[in-house]
Parts: sequence; C-alpha cells; structure tokens
Amino acid sequence: MPVKRIENPGSIIERKEAAPPGEDAEKGLITLPGEAERDIEDLGGGSYLTTKLDTVVNWARGNSLWPMPFGTACCAIEFMSMVSSHYDIARFGAEVVRFSPRQADLMIVAGTVVDKMAPVMKKIYDQMPEPKYVIAMGACASSGGFYRMYHVMQGIDEVIPVDIWVPGCPPTPEGLMYGILKLKEKIERGEIRR
Repeated sequence: MPVKRIENPGSIIERKEAAPPGEDAEKGLITLPGEAERDIEDLGGGSYLTTKLDTVVNWARGNSLWPMPFGTACCAIEFMSMVSSHYDIARFGAEVVRFSPRQADLMIVAGTVVDKMAPVMKKIYDQMPEPKYVIAMGACASSGGFYRMYHVMQGIDEVIPVDIWVPGCPPTPEGLMYGILKLKEKIERGEIRR
C-alpha cells in the first residue's frame, strides 16, 4: 500500500495516513473490533483456536507474577534497582511489587537469613496463597554464602521450597531478571506442582 503524506505546514512532525485495520503491521493473529468474520491465516482457514485450560491458566500465571521482596542484606539493593525504570521488569508482567504476603505469589528472598529469621520467613511463606513460588537471590540465600557459621542458614531450602536459585554476591539486576524469566518459563510449561 503506498504511503500518502499529509501536508500540514503548522506541524514539525511528518504525518502519513493510517492503514486500515488488518493491514500492514496488524495483519496476522490479531482480531481488531469489527473483524470477527476475518479468517485467521495459517490455521487452515479457521476463525478460532482450541487449547487446554491448563495451558491458558499457566500462561496467565507466568505473565502476571506479583513479587514480594524478603530483603535482609545487600541483595535487596539489587532487587530495588531491578524494579526501577532502568531495567523495567514491568514488560514481563512482574511490576506489581507487593509487601503483603496475601497479595503476592512470588517471594524473592534476597540476603542472609539467620536462624532467628527462619520462622518469620516460613510464616510469611505460609501466608501466601497457592500457587506460590520462591526465588533464592544471591549466595547467602542459596547456600549461606561466605557465612559458614552456626547462626546462618546454609540455604533457605532448609525451611521453604525454592524454585529458582540466582547466583552471585550480590547478583546483578540482569541475573535476577533472568531468574524471573526462567521461573516464568517453568510456570508456563506446567513444571511447578506442589
């Protein structure tokens, strides 16, 4: 379709006529209002899709994670920068950071957990609704880090189940973002069952 330029001497922005719905970039599996009769191409001419309910539910769960930070040390600072505008975790559907366990489905344990803190962490985990997921962020939450002492837990998996371990001391925001994306993939594949 040839592009028609619109002459407007009062504007510094070049303008062009918009393409009708269903043309150019929109052409494909997107159904726009008023196009219900249009057949979906590449699917044998059908106008609907069939799938399993579990697939749709897992896709929705994977794309709408609500993280709750459990930050006790320097890893929490890296978590803060991961949810800031520079890294923009919102594009993956995990921007709704909740500080109430009853509203979150992803607990990110960021930092050292000592033995006195373990019952508190377990209680917060128990208050989260199902399905719930856990990311152990950093060396301390994963394995105790360089604290080989009697009062530091040598990994939070002693108390709560962990779905993804993010290595580093502290891990970079990109590392945590990668861990969230891997968790999202596991949820969408239906691998996490409790």
